[in-house]
Amino acid sequence: MRSASGNGFDSSDSFAVSGAAERTARLHDIPPSITPSHGDDSHLLSRIASPADVKALAPNELAELCREIRTTLLAYGHQHGGHIGSNLGMVEATVALHRVFDSPRDRIVFDVSHQSYVHKMLTGRAAAYLDPDRFSEVTGFTNPDESKHDQFVLGHTGTSISLACGLAKTRDMEGPNSGIGNVIAVIGDGSLSSGVAFEGLNNAAEQGGNLIIVFNDNEMSIAGDFGGMYGPLARLRASGGTAQPNLFNAFGLDYRYVEAGNDVSALVAAFEEVRDIDHPVVVHIHTLKGAGYDGEETHADRQTASASPVSFDSPTGVHPTDNVNHSEPWHSDYCNLSDHEPHEGQCEASHWQNPDAAIGKPDDPRKHYGKMAMAALEPRFAAEPGLVVISPATPGSNGITHEFRERAGAHYVDTGITESHAVAYAAGIARAGGTPVVATTASFFQRAYDQFFQEMSLNRSRVTVLDFLGGLSGSDNTHSGAYDVTMFSNIPGVTMLVPTSARDYLADLAWATAPAGSADAPAGPAVIRVPGEAILAAERDATLLPVTGGQIADRPQSASLPASASSASGGISAATVRGTVSVTAQHAGARHMLDWRVNQTGSQVAIIGLGNAYPLAEQTAAALSDDYGITATVIDPRQCTSLDSDVLESLRDGHQQVITLEDGQLEGGWGEKVTAYYANHHVSDGSRNPHVLNFGAAKEFTDRVPLGELNERYGLTVEQVTEAITRCF
Repeated sequence: MRSASGNGFDSSDSFAVSGAAERTARLHDIPPSITPSHGDDSHLLSRIASPADVKALAPNELAELCREIRTTLLAYGHQHGGHIGSNLGMVEATVALHRVFDSPRDRIVFDVSHQSYVHKMLTGRAAAYLDPDRFSEVTGFTNPDESKHDQFVLGHTGTSISLACGLAKTRDMEGPNSGIGNVIAVIGDGSLSSGVAFEGLNNAAEQGGNLIIVFNDNEMSIAGDFGGMYGPLARLRASGGTAQPNLFNAFGLDYRYVEAGNDVSALVAAFEEVRDIDHPVVVHIHTLKGAGYDGEETHADRQTASASPVSFDSPTGVHPTDNVNHSEPWHSDYCNLSDHEPHEGQCEASHWQNPDAAIGKPDDPRKHYGKMAMAALEPRFAAEPGLVVISPATPGSNGITHEFRERAGAHYVDTGITESHAVAYAAGIARAGGTPVVATTASFFQRAYDQFFQEMSLNRSRVTVLDFLGGLSGSDNTHSGAYDVTMFSNIPGVTMLVPTSARDYLADLAWATAPAGSADAPAGPAVIRVPGEAILAAERDATLLPVTGGQIADRPQSASLPASASSASGGISAATVRGTVSVTAQHAGARHMLDWRVNQTGSQVAIIGLGNAYPLAEQTAAALSDDYGITATVIDPRQCTSLDSDVLESLRDGHQQVITLEDGQLEGGWGEKVTAYYANHHVSDGSRNPHVLNFGAAKEFTDRVPLGELNERYGLTVEQVTEAITRCF
């Protein structure tokens, strides 16, 4: 098996190469002066402004276009990074689609739409992949705001068939005036494992009419393929599409198989055969993920600039590989390479390629804290047979490494891209007395909202959820985690923990996963928001926590302020507050996990920083002290599903302002609950009703806006918070 990959052009090489030069070309550091986007019309890709230009090519030019696209993708991956592997496998299929069909009249819906890079190149956006100065012009997913050829904003999986059914339904109801021709759903790269994909297949067969489902079978998901359907799919491939059972036939769908999924001529012929078909059909194409990665270069090679040459063995740059036919159960790619070392075939590293500029940088928060959690859970496996880590198809990005999975054995389950199933599955494990831990990205968990309410919360299932990438980030609009607190913290029976250090994070994990019957075990599900960039930066640099220096008490210091919860002068006892979960009413064994932590006792101003916003609380307090002589009270609430009314009552004495900071959606979020507390429990002595200011994100979608810019937009900077505080005095 190949151990690594990566290809690069030397700056002295020309973009178009052939013969001996082609075998020595490299894709590294390709300067703008050698890209086709800079006026060299001798290259096919530089002349493609729309699908009409693809149709105008001579048949013998299609393979050259594919070769140029593949070369461009490889260079783009080294410089910019992205979902390069799946797109390398889809080069020929996408060229064939635009050769045969007439977009946008013929509607092409890509799923997962991270397979759409080539589609974007062929629909007027090639410069965004050829010119480094323009890399930021397009998203990594389809987006109608970019082009009329993109049908939907899609960043998650499994929905293309359902969406295509809807397009086809309207076309069939409205007839020729609909303006819609063929409807094509492109699904694959693991997305067929999503339950909604099967719902779409079921509906498509019943609905009838023209609907073409292109199933891109590259024998991979994000990690390996998991699930019972992959055995029959492997037998279909081995038999040339004739084996039974055929799951598509079982739905009542017509079926065609194309083994040569990286042969543009074969694909053109296959798509021409089904164009204008009068009933739903599945075209199953067998492609090679990462097709074009050379596979010989090692991580060390690239660091010493001695990468092995590209050796294109076919007109389109697809190399033969032996990493596509390992035996059942097809679960592991037997490959544990980094994001910088993808190769052809079954290689998890080729799902997402980091740019070369990221080589040697420390882990991001997802990988850092994910590895930390797995390291804490792994020693417990031997004594706790019911402890199971569940990942809905995204293990590597969240620090669940290949080595951990191999060692964990049956204690690790990849359910495929199936968030709803993963949460319900975890609830079943919990009901049987097991200890499930479900780990994935915040925005992906949105797909399981019903299961959080019903199977998990209504049934009081002891499920632990690791919520990665929660809060503000510079991600695209389909992967934003800014809504996670609003979602999780308002589900009855869920405890959402928001740790601000590695120590608290591991303590929260230990508490949430305490074996059933333990004195301190929670009574129901717990969500742990995995710390983000601000927390990890502060752990690596204690000066970012100027109040505590990262040194905090072993236990929270709830209700430790002077005159705490006084009932004098119109005050009320925290234990009698209605409509608020007081920590004094919590189960004694769980109390310390839900108490707020007062890290500095002061007066006039109290600053409560939730999760990733906590370092901002300390930094603002330091600025108030340095510039205005105000010693602010600084509080880490540590969780966001209940209010610590002991602390809130204690702030009535000596504090004119209470400031809440959160790096998520403000409306419906956490800070407004503090405002509502004081509004709903107004006391007669007006001096003991603090004025509350809430800082957080607007209710909006953001798309690839840098985190620093978002913080500026929402007033989440030291200068803006300080100015707002002092303006009120």
